[in-house]
Amino acid sequence: MAKRDTRRRVRVHACAKINLSLGVGAARADGYHQVRTVLQAIDLRDTLTFTARPGPFTITCNEASIPTDSRNLIWKAAYELSRAIGRETVDGIEVRLDKRIPAEAGLGGGSADAAATLRALAPLWNARLDGIGLGAVARLVGSDVPFFLVGGAAYGSGRGDDLLPLADLRPFHVVLAKPPFGISTAAAYGWFDEDGGVQDAPRSLAAWPEAALSVRNDLEPPVARRHAQIAELVEQLEQTGAAAAAMSGSGSCVFGLFDSGARAARAARALSGPGLQILRAKTLGRRDYWKMV
Repeated sequence: MAKRDTRRRVRVHACAKINLSLGVGAARADGYHQVRTVLQAIDLRDTLTFTARPGPFTITCNEASIPTDSRNLIWKAAYELSRAIGRETVDGIEVRLDKRIPAEAGLGGGSADAAATLRALAPLWNARLDGIGLGAVARLVGSDVPFFLVGGAAYGSGRGDDLLPLADLRPFHVVLAKPPFGISTAAAYGWFDEDGGVQDAPRSLAAWPEAALSVRNDLEPPVARRHAQIAELVEQLEQTGAAAAAMSGSGSCVFGLFDSGARAARAARALSGPGLQILRAKTLGRRDYWKMV
């Protein structure tokens, strides 16, 4: 008689984000910068499968360049959740990560994976945490992680993790252009400081969601000064009819918003550059985000 498989398995998706605006202020005492940002979820996504089984906590990934040890935020999310619920170990979980969100692109892929980890392990570990409790754990993992427990569009201040959910933006098609290089968050903010910084011009949300098309990223100029392809891609997207275009987060990915799939397809075909990766996506309202993840 065959043995019954008693393993428990949870599969979740982790959707990327773009920054519709990013204002950067002075460095804080904790080493972070003061920011004001509008984050928007898009349907580009990773898939994570968590299986409860005997043995150590392990991660496997379809992308060889992605670390599968404690450098991965999946590890940190599991560790912080285990501490929060009084669990002695993170062992007994195997994670399969199917990666589609490019790394070091400013799309929040690692943070999205971390939030997905919290959502998956909470039921596997019988964690009795409400949304506030899970959000508190997310803040320990990283400043972008709490957004992925909210989804849709949200305004972030402080480190970016003080969140105000916003009304859904009207749907846009998104063209993403990822150069052949990545940019670490630390490098982008370091260049911002080297260049003297921009003192975080106030962002008014009174005109939201119309204000979504007034994109500006204070990290874009210092990054583009080191990598001219960033500015070139923004210009190409604007010339191909994007309603708005900018670098997302700390880069290196550049995005363009389009009113129709046909315009987005034409723009994607027109983009050119050595080693350029072109991806297509759509913005997600909050309800559609939660259906997807």
